[in-house]
Amino acid sequence: MSSSDKRIGYAELRSHFRDGMSILFGGFMGIGTPDGIVREILASGVTDLTIIGNDTAMVDTGVGILVGNRRVKKVVATHIGTNPETGRQMIAGELDVELIPQGTLAERIRCGGAGLGGVLTPTGVGTIVEEGKTKLSFDGVEYLVERPIRADIAIIKAHRADWKGNLVYQRAARNFNPLMALAGDFVVAEVDELVLPGAIDPDHVVTPGVLVDAVILAGGN
Repeated sequence: MSSSDKRIGYAELRSHFRDGMSILFGGFMGIGTPDGIVREILASGVTDLTIIGNDTAMVDTGVGILVGNRRVKKVVATHIGTNPETGRQMIAGELDVELIPQGTLAERIRCGGAGLGGVLTPTGVGTIVEEGKTKLSFDGVEYLVERPIRADIAIIKAHRADWKGNLVYQRAARNFNPLMALAGDFVVAEVDELVLPGAIDPDHVVTPGVLVDAVILAGGN
């Protein structure tokens, strides 16, 4: 296999899993989350995970199965309302949940990918969101300094990829995936279709292969 061929199998991915790792995941209510990779994380037995994404889907979908099987130590998300098990564990003190306004979460991840020191936002000023954070004022407007977010691994879902990792998404399943691909130390994409390099029109590529470390064909070995 050449160095530009980024195809791997699920079993090869396990070497990147460890207890206590942080995971950025794409998806909105489970749509756009790489289910095969999530199942592989579950099967690997790793625990004490920190998962970072928009939400925790439902009990039996997306990253919800990691929460339900007590593999997650901390959730960083914008809401948890669609997964009652996440809420139950949080209220019982069994799970640490950090809720971040959706736009702020997106910008903090973007900052992590761009190597920036943070983002200034007025969102959350005067609320519990500002507790423990630095505030700055410009032209009479107060802003919170929100720090960048990165993770050990980013797991994303795409519709089509070539062997070099150039990715094309399918409609709304695109959601947070391109963003998460910016800020993982190791980025792996689960894809529905793998094609030869050159088969994807460059104008259709959303996430370029330079950001992607590995691609896995959904349903493969």
